[in-house]
Amino acid sequence: MNTDIEIARAAHKRPIAEIAAKLGIGAQDILPYGHDKAKISRDFIAGLAGRPQGRLILVTAINPTPAGEGKTTTTVGLGDALNRLGAKATICIREASLGPNFGMKGGAAGGGRAQVIPMEDMNLHFTGDFHAITSAHNLLSAMLDNHLHWGNALDIDPRRITWRRVLDMNDRVLRDVVLGLGPGNGVPRESGFDITVASEVMAILCLSRDLDDLQDRLGRIVVAQTRDGRPVTARDLQADGAMTVLLRDALQPNLVQTLENNPALVHGGPFANIAHGCNSVIATTTALHLSDYVVTEAGFGADLGAEKFLNIKCRKAGLTPAAVVLVATVRALKMNGGVARSDLAVENIGAVQAGAANLSRHIRNLRKHGLPLVVAINHFATDTRAEIAAIEAAARALGVQAITARHWEMGGAGAEDLAREVMRLAAQPHDFRLTYPDDMPLRDKIETICTRIYGAEGAQFPPAVLARLEAWQAEYGSLPVCMAKTQYSFSANPDWLGAPEGFTIPVREVRLAAGAGFVVAICGDIMTMPGLPRDPAANRIRLGAGGHVEGLF
Repeated sequence: MNTDIEIARAAHKRPIAEIAAKLGIGAQDILPYGHDKAKISRDFIAGLAGRPQGRLILVTAINPTPAGEGKTTTTVGLGDALNRLGAKATICIREASLGPNFGMKGGAAGGGRAQVIPMEDMNLHFTGDFHAITSAHNLLSAMLDNHLHWGNALDIDPRRITWRRVLDMNDRVLRDVVLGLGPGNGVPRESGFDITVASEVMAILCLSRDLDDLQDRLGRIVVAQTRDGRPVTARDLQADGAMTVLLRDALQPNLVQTLENNPALVHGGPFANIAHGCNSVIATTTALHLSDYVVTEAGFGADLGAEKFLNIKCRKAGLTPAAVVLVATVRALKMNGGVARSDLAVENIGAVQAGAANLSRHIRNLRKHGLPLVVAINHFATDTRAEIAAIEAAARALGVQAITARHWEMGGAGAEDLAREVMRLAAQPHDFRLTYPDDMPLRDKIETICTRIYGAEGAQFPPAVLARLEAWQAEYGSLPVCMAKTQYSFSANPDWLGAPEGFTIPVREVRLAAGAGFVVAICGDIMTMPGLPRDPAANRIRLGAGGHVEGLF
């Protein structure tokens, strides 16, 4: 079979105005970026208020492994399958960061016959949203340091500046830097860079309802403290207006299409291991007003992506999924069962059964939210019938059906059985529940996630972290928490696969994201600025014959 990029390049794309028309969007209501992508106008979105909404389908997964789970691929395949069955379905996914594209993970457009296109554009700059977020974030950084240079009228304490700079690239040497060296170059201080997907500005864009809400949230960003301990915000620095100007177009969702010419909204891109891991609220709600079903994904495994989707995005936006799809693969469960990547093609039913402990914990966690659930077995050619039966048995033991889907190979036609089950589940009544209430103290919210979702015995808090949480409790105690933790394990140790027990979660640091509306808990060795691997994908990405990009995956 051809590579993902070869399949995407050979696709028969329809003009983007035709895709918009499928959703009832007129040519005058889109802002084209070439022939195959466009933004949906603010005025059109504002006019949707009051329309009935379709059903929201959340796609999540077991903990990721190098063997691959195919969460985005399943999201796209399911959306195509729903359309094949006569439903009006729209796919909502996140935009791709340049960091993993040139690093190790690769792109974020799906794969095989279940992709969103144009794949090259989506993975390389797209419509410039990430660059706008990077610029707005770093404008605030520049205005903060400029304020210090020109007399510091707000009496900011340089030792209590918490706002870092961002870059949309994996670059470990920028994690810790010293700024302002040299005469006339500002106040020397220690700082650092995060990757753009971890920026609070990214989170704000993805949680904002409109431009007014965006500017209000940007103004609430806390960047530092004064010498007497008062918070300093972006509004205090008079930066919120200019930041909003930079983000004006970026707030409008991007419309593209699948290989089967079905609509997809691709907007925003916070990672789930270091941020809240969901596409934008404005894209999701726009799609819900225009569709019978909206299929969206939450980043990485359900312990991170789905937990934050439900406890942050749904809480803040008033959303309720009608059903949840939990993606698993034979290969990934084998790795969770102790099989080396080089041996995954060999049948090993025992390893699948052992690795299914990871699947089972995710099933139990998701059922705590009171939502209808189905397991999607993303099929690989090396899977055997006995191995698939082992997954089906593990799911059935917990009262959940597991359905094999072949969308990677067959597109939407390979996911029709999954789509029928999703439609059946989505029509059922449900009792959606969050993991914790708003009025629970911040420390207890963190511990509740650690014990109820991760299966930990508790969380470890250094005295400085406890002091900071206590200081925030009075004003920010009602906010949800955003856990920054390794995606590979329920624990904070990426090597502890399966369903580990008897561990605690070390909370190394906490950060206040007052504009986004959550508190970030950084756990273990997780980094908010990743590094490139020993053999990065960038080594193989180049222009080939005819100027086509080669090496993207």
